[in-house]
Amino acid sequence: MYVHMLPEFGLVVDPMVGIVTTMGESYAPILEQVALLETVADDLVNMLSGEGKLAASFPGREKALAVAGGVTSFWYGLAIGLFIAGIIAFQMIRAG
Repeated sequence: MYVHMLPEFGLVVDPMVGIVTTMGESYAPILEQVALLETVADDLVNMLSGEGKLAASFPGREKALAVAGGVTSFWYGLAIGLFIAGIIAFQMIRAG
């Protein structure tokens, strides 16, 4: 159902969506996809902070990204620290 706005140009108002569109075409499916993209974009921004509930996550996993980031940082720090300690130990053995 459409309300004719400018019939000479084929423009009508879609009362279900509330926007001006061309006759015979509705922007409702496009607006649904835009709403989905907005949800995904909000999730990407929320992933940067590591807090909040993501749209596709299971209940009770609000802090999962923060914990995973901490564990990853720990292992990278351990690996780099052992590498530097190995270089220093190798230099001490070689010099002595």
